[in-house]
Amino acid sequence: MNQTHPLESLLRPAVELNTAVVCFACALMCVFAPWALALTPSVGIGMAFAFLGFGLWRGRQAWIVLRYRRNMRRLPRFALRSDQVPVSTRSLWLGKGFKWEARHTQRLHESQQPEAERYIKPSRLYRFARHLESRLEPVRSLYFVIRLLSADSALNPFRPLPPVGGIPALHAVEWREIDVRLPLGERVAHTLVEGTTRVGKTRLAEVMITQDIARAAQDVVICFDPKGDGDLLIRMYIEALRAGRGDEFYVFHLGYPGISARYNAVGRFGRISEVATRISGQLSGEGNSAAFREFAWRFVNIVARARHSLGQRPTYDQILSDVVNIDGLMIEYAQQTLAKHDAHAWDRISEIEGKLNDKNIPMAMKGRDKRVVAIEQYLQQARIRDAVLEGLRSAVRYDKTYFDKIVASLLPLLEKLTTGRIAELLSPDYHDLEDPRPIFDWQQIIRKRGVVYVGLDALSDFEVAQAVGNSMFADLVSVAGHIYKHGVDDGLPKVDGGGSGKVAINLHCDEFNELMGDEFIPLINKGGGAGIQVTAYTQTMSDIEARIGSTAKAGQVIGNFNNLIMLRVREERTAKMLTDQLRKVNVASRMLVSMAGDNPDVDSSVDFTSSGGDRISTVQVPMIEPADVVSLPKGQAFALLEGGQLWKIRMPLPLPDKGKNLPMNIQDIAEDMRARYSTGERWWEDVMPPPIHFDPPQFREVANQAAYQPPPVGPMDMGEASDAPWQE
Repeated sequence: MNQTHPLESLLRPAVELNTAVVCFACALMCVFAPWALALTPSVGIGMAFAFLGFGLWRGRQAWIVLRYRRNMRRLPRFALRSDQVPVSTRSLWLGKGFKWEARHTQRLHESQQPEAERYIKPSRLYRFARHLESRLEPVRSLYFVIRLLSADSALNPFRPLPPVGGIPALHAVEWREIDVRLPLGERVAHTLVEGTTRVGKTRLAEVMITQDIARAAQDVVICFDPKGDGDLLIRMYIEALRAGRGDEFYVFHLGYPGISARYNAVGRFGRISEVATRISGQLSGEGNSAAFREFAWRFVNIVARARHSLGQRPTYDQILSDVVNIDGLMIEYAQQTLAKHDAHAWDRISEIEGKLNDKNIPMAMKGRDKRVVAIEQYLQQARIRDAVLEGLRSAVRYDKTYFDKIVASLLPLLEKLTTGRIAELLSPDYHDLEDPRPIFDWQQIIRKRGVVYVGLDALSDFEVAQAVGNSMFADLVSVAGHIYKHGVDDGLPKVDGGGSGKVAINLHCDEFNELMGDEFIPLINKGGGAGIQVTAYTQTMSDIEARIGSTAKAGQVIGNFNNLIMLRVREERTAKMLTDQLRKVNVASRMLVSMAGDNPDVDSSVDFTSSGGDRISTVQVPMIEPADVVSLPKGQAFALLEGGQLWKIRMPLPLPDKGKNLPMNIQDIAEDMRARYSTGERWWEDVMPPPIHFDPPQFREVANQAAYQPPPVGPMDMGEASDAPWQE
């Protein structure tokens, strides 16, 4: 409706409807009884068209008012199947919505006035129907009445409102919705999604991930899911199959090591010192712990250099074994190295070893293996120059008790990563060709344009999930640095003269505050140059500060997210992170003015004077308040995109897919995850048709016909994973 008056008023009776009804009646009279209006038949036809056109114009104005009032109580349903989600190679679709402007703040202000209350709150009949439901619930014989009153059908005049809560007026202030899209060029600036539990963060993640997987099979998609959401896993796998990327789909899940792919976070590196950095970076660096972390870095670096020189790929299991038993590594390395310098070295070492006893062993070497003491005494005489050997010698020269103390902070971390069946996943045996579980690393995933779901099972073991997540981030930072310098295809032959470029790496981090460490800061700060596009999901700012332990570092992390999508939050400070970035606008208000005064002139025939009118004043207010963010319905959000443009969006409710047969192992995982974990992200089920149910016998038949082998998810060719070089 065009704004032709100082104040726009839409929460009012639709008086235009009266004019429209009169115009339609006059049009009928002009056609069938022109004589009643003193018109000839020919003129009556012309007047009928004039009345009809004016009536349609006024009817449209009335419809705008009626639709506006209806939306204030119940928004139109918005639901899509995953294959109906728009996919573009130029933009990311976020949902339906509109750009928030000053007129929307004005309309929201008007909806909060007392005189608009009857258009906002449910009618008396609706409230009576809900009251009747609760009163009749104990009466089983009247159960059919409750079913009729609570039926979610457009034919039910008293159907209940959708269980999304919040204030519908926040979205109803604009009835002309459009597709809200974020240009792909803006995604490299990273996106932060904030919202409390059960408001739709995972649903928004599904919408984004669906598009990332379907986008021309060129984007790498990596999803970190600390809690383990079975529906998100199924969604990613269905979309990978639909996009023809099933062979590039990997599942890494700490809760299901029997079918999970395997991953070695320290197996690939550009410089050998990266191994020590990735491990020691997870240790505390505050206060006195900083010195112990430096010692840990040094000893891990010594161990990693020795294993690398021996031609072995570092693993967590091997590093733990070497740190606990540095003597064994010293002996193994010396056996391979010393013979190259002196053919009789071991004869002399054996001779020295035979002469050793508790009295002639140096005090600092007490508790060491006698062969290690003999090697050390031999090297003091032989003067062999070997950097790795010198490092091992410096480690064994420490008093064993003192050595155990200074590496004490390192051992708990390594034990978290090497305990139980998790060791099979994080320290894979590259020579075991009987194990069908694939082995992957980030360089391989990026080159293959892979799709990876990482389930960390944080609800079962938070400490291990945190350690594994930080290890993966540290490895990803290293890979990003290599891509930034050399490109994705460094070391591979060029095809058709093409250069080594970069690809979009979409990194989705659900509950990322649980995963975040010091490794995350360089990832979002400098990872954009390597094509990494981070979409992080969390609940509040306090979660980030509590995890990272510093307000300044938390601000550093948040400052790297240029796009902000905020669903309903419960913390006012988090809401202000959005509202404080918005400008203020002028809101007009109407004031009724009435005045009366006596006439002091007794000789005048006028006893008093009076006047009345409306006064319009403006006041400057924030575009939205923190209370508006707190009052958002489920599935709706405010989004600050493209340099501070405020958008109001709502996500589509999910409709069930029209069935794709899933392998039994994926289905079993998802069903077990649903049984074990209650994520609360199924808030839409009460207002949507029931989800698709999979029939296990049907899948068994399909699996038998296709000779499907259940164990792993991902490529089954172990040759590529086993033969891939671990040093770039």
